[in-house]
Amino acid sequence: MSSLTKISQAIRLSLCATAGMAIVFSDVSVAEEVGDKVERIEVTGSRIVREGAIAPTPVTVITGDDLLKTGAVNIAEALNELPQLANTDTLGNSGTSIGTAGLNRLDLRGMGTNRTLVLVDGKRHVAAVPGSAAMDINTIPTEWVESVEIITGGASAIYGADAVTGVVNFKLKQRINGFNASASSGWAEDSGYNNQRASLSYGSDFDDGRGNAAVSVEYAKQSNLGMMEREQTATSWTRFRNPTGETIYEYVPNGGHYRISNGGTTNIGGTWYTFNDNGSVREVNKGDKYNGAYCAGDCDYINLKQWEELQPEFDRLTVNFKANYDLTDDLNGYFEAKYSQTDATTSGQPAFFFFNGKSTLKRDNAFISDELGAIMDAAGEDTIQVNRFMTDMGPRIEDDTRKTQRYVFGIKGDVFDGWDLDGYALWGQTKHERTNHNNLIFKNFMQSIDAIKDDNGNIVCRDEDARANGCVATNLFGNGSVSAAARDYISKTTYGESTIEQFVSGFSMANSSLIELPAGYIGVATGIEYRHEKSDTYEDPSLVDENGDRTTFFNALSSEGGKFNVKEVFAEVSVPLLADLPLIQQLNIDGAVRYADYSSVGDATSWKLGLDWAMFDDLRIRSTVATAIRAPNIGELYDAQSQNFFRVKDSCKASRLADLEPGQRAIRAANCAALGIPVDFDDAYDSATLEGTSGGNPDLESEKSKSVTAGFVYEPGYLDNFVVMLDYWKIEIDDAIGSIAAQDIIDKCVDSPTGINNQYCALITRDKDSHQITDITQIVQNVAKSETSGIDLQVGYDFPIASGEFKTNILATYLLESKRYPFQDETSVYEEYAGVVGDAKWQAQLRIAYAIDNWNFNWKTTYLDRVDLYTEQFRDNYDIPYSNIMQYGSYAVTDILGTYTFNNGLAVGLGLDNVFDRDLPAFATGNDSGEGGYDNIGRFYYITLDFKM
Repeated sequence: MSSLTKISQAIRLSLCATAGMAIVFSDVSVAEEVGDKVERIEVTGSRIVREGAIAPTPVTVITGDDLLKTGAVNIAEALNELPQLANTDTLGNSGTSIGTAGLNRLDLRGMGTNRTLVLVDGKRHVAAVPGSAAMDINTIPTEWVESVEIITGGASAIYGADAVTGVVNFKLKQRINGFNASASSGWAEDSGYNNQRASLSYGSDFDDGRGNAAVSVEYAKQSNLGMMEREQTATSWTRFRNPTGETIYEYVPNGGHYRISNGGTTNIGGTWYTFNDNGSVREVNKGDKYNGAYCAGDCDYINLKQWEELQPEFDRLTVNFKANYDLTDDLNGYFEAKYSQTDATTSGQPAFFFFNGKSTLKRDNAFISDELGAIMDAAGEDTIQVNRFMTDMGPRIEDDTRKTQRYVFGIKGDVFDGWDLDGYALWGQTKHERTNHNNLIFKNFMQSIDAIKDDNGNIVCRDEDARANGCVATNLFGNGSVSAAARDYISKTTYGESTIEQFVSGFSMANSSLIELPAGYIGVATGIEYRHEKSDTYEDPSLVDENGDRTTFFNALSSEGGKFNVKEVFAEVSVPLLADLPLIQQLNIDGAVRYADYSSVGDATSWKLGLDWAMFDDLRIRSTVATAIRAPNIGELYDAQSQNFFRVKDSCKASRLADLEPGQRAIRAANCAALGIPVDFDDAYDSATLEGTSGGNPDLESEKSKSVTAGFVYEPGYLDNFVVMLDYWKIEIDDAIGSIAAQDIIDKCVDSPTGINNQYCALITRDKDSHQITDITQIVQNVAKSETSGIDLQVGYDFPIASGEFKTNILATYLLESKRYPFQDETSVYEEYAGVVGDAKWQAQLRIAYAIDNWNFNWKTTYLDRVDLYTEQFRDNYDIPYSNIMQYGSYAVTDILGTYTFNNGLAVGLGLDNVFDRDLPAFATGNDSGEGGYDNIGRFYYITLDFKM
């Protein structure tokens, strides 16, 4: 038997042993063998169909069945628990930005969803977010997922741009026969949260087996889960400086801001007053523990969590059809069609006014009581400013509906002698409709609160023109004081919609045995691809006035759009160098190159080299080095400049200057003086967010990255069905596309040794009288750099026990570094995210399965290491001293599922997620950025039914 065949058999034994496990520890799909004959194997991460070879790129393969062993309503929730994928986008935190509620995107290595290429059967899929390339995993037909393959680095030359950090490829079942129905229903132990999922699938051969057609329908939904519904997340926490005066802080429960409330607060003569529900006035109770604007305990604090949610209301419907037909003995034609609709509803804080001139009332306001008027008169005040959440208007609610359709036509098979063909064309479209309710109209609001009494004693709007146009007076004193008629006048519903279109056509040829060498056959693949992307967004024009200023409490968004096309040609080769030598059972080298011509940024080239060295039956060493490019997406190029808000500090304040070293202080002081800012300027206006604009940049160029992997696969012959895979990986991105942080813009402006005539000062606008920053312009640029590296460990061991089969596997990732350089030319300035929330240094998952007779039991534990809440650099910038309260402790959640399959094909399961009811760490809510790995639902029960025939 040849050495090549021995290697293939060793791989096949491992695969057969791990079949049915959650993680299949191999880089290939199973091949059938008769005698010494080795069938050709399709290798993930390569277009060359090989005979017994293994691609050198690390690949993790997860079976579709195992992804469904969870109480989640889609497979993305399960995928995001894997160590290789960051907890960037889950249903729980999808509503943190405008228009993103209900999305489920994948972020490989935590370097951004736009840098992770998601494929379906090796082909691209239309995006779900306007202007981006990020796909919504909710549109994947769960019932038809055969496996999911995660390819680390080095994939851009094979699959094209956007694969900077790697590829996640969903492999769907190719030939479907029979009927399958499944359903699940689950409920949380300590809240009203629940979810349901149901699917039907049917497929059949036709024309004596030459063709096959199948259809599937899947529906899933979940209820809303508010933060106040769970005792742990309902608590409001606030931070106080330690009473000893030391520069550390303590977090105190049952605390919050006392200068703003649902019923309104105001400051008169230096004393803070608040209003009861009946409108009567009293002094704010700050209690015994207060600091600045915050109090805790028995005091008038506001709990901001009353409007926040842990999970959005969500449902999805997916209909899929596929068919293939043998046109000849060697060629097969195929067709796929998909329709998917997702609906998500999320809610948040109502409109609010916090030290805002728009909520200023004159002394003769009709709603000012005699008691309040007397207080104003005593203090000599002729106006007051009411700080208030407009709770009686209702929360701001956003409805997001996405409709996705996709069609694929193709032909594949054998042509000529040993050449495999795959030619296809696909078209996809995503339509997104966004509706925002309870959007306060500034003009109407200001007219409405300026109320007087008419000659008949009726309370009316002061402005006669406004009265003629239906103005209804609004009372701001006391929660519940805003009438229904006033709500209708001061608020409205606004809309936005977008359309994303994608067309891709490709043609490739591959030959795995082109030329025979002493060590084996040379394999080659080559092809061409054309892609056209288009994205258009329409925003409600009433959001801005003729001057471009916002007219409502909602962000002032603008309509935008763009398109580009790219033509690509690629080639790949696999060369066997040596075989059957001492310590060199087989040595192969792989190479790939891809040339792309973008209509937006010009040409770009990526390449890859890989080495695969089988020392002997038990040990294989592998490594790759590759470059990749990511052309800027439509949003990065063409996004209109829209309103944004930044949390920054004015670096020209006297208190900020005092913290600097003398040399830097002199430079900054001189620049601030050149801007006309007095030396005693120390305005506290930057304690709140500052307004600015963000947008795209049509002059962007492509990102460039380099990735390296090196590792080994060990399968000892003395221990059957045991495998260890260890891989080091590193990804560097130069000319990274991103926005310069608003704080960096301010600092770069005033810290320049050459004065204020620089590109950063040009992005800042100040009021000439108050010297306050009134606008910061933030556009994306090619100035940043990223470096991320780590080690992946995979261990699997299967063995029989007690007449059953026991299967175990471990996935773990240790994050060595995750550095973000805001300016690639300044490598001494960076933020280190390794060990910070969202980038735990250790992440791991243990899966155990035991099958005996008709019973099947599954255990899964997911682990996150302790993390800090802020990077060291962030703490320094915002004067946040380090202490152990700035951490989330190590975290582990265990899920179990048991199923019994009857002889008639019906399987019944009972599952329990978060078995030990693991609380969220510290102050986490599981719905914030980087917190997707923390379970915010709590202990969750579910049942499953599955029927096959």
